[in-house]
Amino acid sequence: MKLAIISGSHRLNSQSEKVANYAKNLALSSGLASSAEIISLAGNPIPFWDEGVWAGEERWQQVLAPIQTVLRNSDALIVVTPEWHGQIPSGLKNLMLLVGVPEVGHKPALIVSVSASETGGAYPVAELRMSSYKNNRICYLPEHLIVRKVNSVFNADSAENDAKAQEYLHKRLAWNLSLLQAYAQALSQVRATAETTSSDFAFGM
Repeated sequence: MKLAIISGSHRLNSQSEKVANYAKNLALSSGLASSAEIISLAGNPIPFWDEGVWAGEERWQQVLAPIQTVLRNSDALIVVTPEWHGQIPSGLKNLMLLVGVPEVGHKPALIVSVSASETGGAYPVAELRMSSYKNNRICYLPEHLIVRKVNSVFNADSAENDAKAQEYLHKRLAWNLSLLQAYAQALSQVRATAETTSSDFAFGM
């Protein structure tokens, strides 16, 4: 499985990127992924959408081409998002507007929501599932992972982790990754054999 991981936080050295790196390392060390690349939105590297995207303007090609290449070469995705005011960050929403079927269509994606609180993290899952798939046809797994009290798990220094929460979330992430691999294998057959693009039905209903 060739894995692309989107770290959706605008912040530098964010908890989302920490989780994205943990998922990358686990996917590679477990042999579930043959390769894994992180697309980080730290520092807002992508301008907000405008019609120049449709025109293929050079300024857009320079920004998007490397991201499009990573996504097109992937078999599966992980979308890591923080919860800001009960929402996904604007930069992540922007990326979902910019990618299409050639990049993510009919590919499985695992949602990983990150929250610093004990009860947060559910709203970003709902938001991504509600609308972000509509035109690009990304296929979110029925399973997702909510990482609450994120400061106390997935840290490189084990002394900084809550041992019980770390054990549970590590095992659940490992299971999610094995499930993602199974979906990647299954949906590769869909992309190979089904008509997944249509000029008549280019947009979701």
